[in-house]
Amino acid sequence: MLRSVLTKTLYDQRRAFPAWVVGLALLVAMYVAIWPSVRDQPSMNQFLDEMPEAFRALFAMSGADMSTPVGYVEIELLSFMGPLLLLIYAVGTGAAAVAGEEERGTLDQLLATPMSRGRILTEKFGALAMGTMTLSAVLGLALLGEGILADMDLPVENVAAAMTHLALLALVFGALAFAIGAVTGHPALSRSVPAVAAILAYVLNGLGPVVSWLAPWQRYSPFYQYAGHDPLRHGFSFAAASVSLLTIAVLLGVALVGFARRDVVR
Repeated sequence: MLRSVLTKTLYDQRRAFPAWVVGLALLVAMYVAIWPSVRDQPSMNQFLDEMPEAFRALFAMSGADMSTPVGYVEIELLSFMGPLLLLIYAVGTGAAAVAGEEERGTLDQLLATPMSRGRILTEKFGALAMGTMTLSAVLGLALLGEGILADMDLPVENVAAAMTHLALLALVFGALAFAIGAVTGHPALSRSVPAVAAILAYVLNGLGPVVSWLAPWQRYSPFYQYAGHDPLRHGFSFAAASVSLLTIAVLLGVALVGFARRDVVR
């Protein structure tokens, strides 16, 4: 008899998850290998300065300097590619947690066990959180470990802070996918809605500083909670993390209530 939904969910990722780990480590290795050639090229900063303000706001963190390790990592990895990859993992995993089981016809078997629906959902979300946080940690450790080979002097505490905020960002949208899947049971809907929401939130945060009517709304974007205080330079923000954690908790609550009221027996 299935004793732990958490371990079973993690076990089901035994093939895909190592590929994620290796892929992220290789991605970081690529950026680290490029760093020495970028470091001594002042034209890179000139290129950034000449970009249209809207493009610079969208694809380069404010004040980032390509000639420094922190600025380089912010622009090349943390402003777009890192969040994109973790969002893909979190949203995909969140959508598969309940809606995917229902689509495959295995949810009935899971509900037939003596475990309550609340416990099933909680352990499913626990697996999502553990996977997301592990990938974020892999990204941070790869940055610190591989960065040594290219003389990238990155502050350990600030890297840890940036990875924590990155994991929280991914979990916000992963929790949204999880909640939609639990409430509706539709995998496509639980993937597409968080994807569209993430794009809108990214644009809102990026264009908020340059579009006056968007500025008041920028602070409500999860991307603002992730990068608005520049964690790789200034460290961990309890205020930003609290907003992200509250959002995740609300979405998990919606999932628990919605799933408890749904008739999912085929």
